[in-house]
Amino acid sequence: MRETIRQFVRICAETLPIQEPIYEFGSLQTQGQIGYADLRPYFPNKKYFGADMRRGPGVDVILNLHDIDLPSETVGTVLCLDTLEHVEYPRKAIAEVYRILKPDGLLIVSSIMAFHIHDYPSDYWRFTPEAFKSLLKPFETSFVDFAGEFYFPHTIVGVGFKRKLTTYPSNFLKQIEKWKKYWSHPIRSNLHDWTGLAEMFTPHILFAKVKGYRQSKKRDK
Repeated sequence: MRETIRQFVRICAETLPIQEPIYEFGSLQTQGQIGYADLRPYFPNKKYFGADMRRGPGVDVILNLHDIDLPSETVGTVLCLDTLEHVEYPRKAIAEVYRILKPDGLLIVSSIMAFHIHDYPSDYWRFTPEAFKSLLKPFETSFVDFAGEFYFPHTIVGVGFKRKLTTYPSNFLKQIEKWKKYWSHPIRSNLHDWTGLAEMFTPHILFAKVKGYRQSKKRDK
């Protein structure tokens, strides 16, 4: 989980019509991410299920995005965050997500473009904004944006609404613009904070180890 995505999820949770139950696909909290990658606090008092292919921290149920073992039209909101790059057949996964969503349900999705190979357990794809627009075509209304350089963004985000919207929630668009502006210049925005730079360019496990070492040194002083 990247801070970029945590902020994106917070914006969605605060400004979009989140429906229950919520299913997060790719919820396994890997080493160095336990607790930090927990998104449940953004959705207080809502039914929330973490789903993944493997058991472990953050996982409530084992589900396969290629063939989701849930009835049609029973899920309110799906979170699929920095997960599609690890899914061998992303179009099939999106079709399954669409199937299980209620008529007024929504999908909140993110992935990467300018990012190192990271095997959890496999790393298949890099997505452009146009790729996300294509993937979200089954939805009546969709939103796609990115953060980073215009021709080589590091993060792609999207929201798919199963029902047709005449307009997007205005506060959502305002907050996304702020998010995009901040994360489009990660180095300039984080010169005062080494963790901002490290998190953008360092593998999660190594980043967590370095951060933990620095914190332990502070305690020893």
